[in-house]
Amino acid sequence: MTGRSAAVVLRRPYGGTLARARTATVGLGALLAIAVPATAKAPVIGQPAPAFQVKLLDGTKVSLADLKGQVVVLNFWATWCGPCKRELPLLDAYYRAQKDHGLRVFAITTEGSVPNYALKNLFAAMAITPIKGIKGPYGDLNAVPTNYVIDRAGVVRYAKAAAFDLEDLNRELVPLLKEPAPTAAGG
Repeated sequence: MTGRSAAVVLRRPYGGTLARARTATVGLGALLAIAVPATAKAPVIGQPAPAFQVKLLDGTKVSLADLKGQVVVLNFWATWCGPCKRELPLLDAYYRAQKDHGLRVFAITTEGSVPNYALKNLFAAMAITPIKGIKGPYGDLNAVPTNYVIDRAGVVRYAKAAAFDLEDLNRELVPLLKEPAPTAAGG
């Protein structure tokens, strides 16, 4: 599937990729307004997800702890990204079909310059949650779209710079959605 390998590499205006541009003045971290302590560790598949807090367009804040027991997709996208434009409607349709089974999808734009009204208009017809900003170690992106999947127990199960297609979503999410939510005594 072309969706698996579709990703857009982000480049600095003066050359090189953002992976080597941690101090660039126009890095994704600045665009996302991410405040990450120096000790925060990046998400690692199979490890507990690093704490994060997203700020919704209406100002509501949601943390990873608030989402325990749900399967969470953090989708980083950009308006200029072709694969992102194809992926967002698919994620929205998938979320509509699976939300009653414990799926949450958060769409995080990588452009701080997109006005809130434009995001509101874009997401008016969508069910997935648009995010105004995120705090946590999830912003060091090499490409968009980038997706993170966190299981019901808060463990990172997927982290990849590539667009999902339907086969990918089913392969990654259906098994996690079938898992029971952890109990208070069990985690």
